[in-house]
Amino acid sequence: MIRPLVVALTLAALAALPAQAADRVVSLGGAVTEIVAALGEADRLVARDTSSSWPEAITALPDVGYVRRLSPEGVMSVAPDLILAEEGAGPPEAVDLLKSAAIPFVVVPDGYDRDAVIAKIEVVAEALGVPEKGATLAADLGRALDAAAAQAAEGPARRVLFVLSVQGGRLLAGGRDTAADGIIRLAGGVNAIDDFEGYKPLTDEAVTRAAPDVILMMSRAGAEDLAPEVLALPAVRTTPAAAHGALVSMDGLYLLGFGPRTAEAVRDLSDALDRAGS
Repeated sequence: MIRPLVVALTLAALAALPAQAADRVVSLGGAVTEIVAALGEADRLVARDTSSSWPEAITALPDVGYVRRLSPEGVMSVAPDLILAEEGAGPPEAVDLLKSAAIPFVVVPDGYDRDAVIAKIEVVAEALGVPEKGATLAADLGRALDAAAAQAAEGPARRVLFVLSVQGGRLLAGGRDTAADGIIRLAGGVNAIDDFEGYKPLTDEAVTRAAPDVILMMSRAGAEDLAPEVLALPAVRTTPAAAHGALVSMDGLYLLGFGPRTAEAVRDLSDALDRAGS
């Protein structure tokens, strides 16, 4: 979950900076880029990272590489005057080089709940010098998130197993303090894996013990559909989800981005969980 002190310190540091226009902005991180666009400031972007795939028009910008495997030379090649990076951008030595380049480098704190999304918007808006736009967007999204979560809470609380990938016949699943855990909770579900944090492979016994009603996965354009493979695994076949063919697949950035589209994602996931296996 996002840390309020980190957000407060980030906002204070940004407020202390001398006001200057930043018209050559590099955005690193899908949710960060979505926020820039939702603020109506996309025309200031000169490049984005590989995970920034929405809105579609953004993909026409130069791609400086995946946010966690950045090349300082690639980022600097577009001559930015502001770099916005989601928390976890890396590798650390690349980030250290970029921070030493005398160009404002703003880290946007991550997190997987309502307050985290609001805080991201506030930090990005402050960095871009448009705090009023940020306040409006944050207020609108906060209301939408509250409404979506309240509606989701009215349905049955399904046990949901998030599967990130399949490695050697074993499921890599999402535990506590992950984006998967956060979106499942907002959508009114129960994470079927709560005995560890982060993403870890599961034993067959752990899959059976989790007894999910629904399996949740990410879909990627052009990627192989892993649903048949997952449902056919012997351990998965012992679960209620397999018995009812209850597998939900959604776009990864939309589902786990925790950006301006998260209220829509909560509603769509809640509806999909209710329909799964019926």
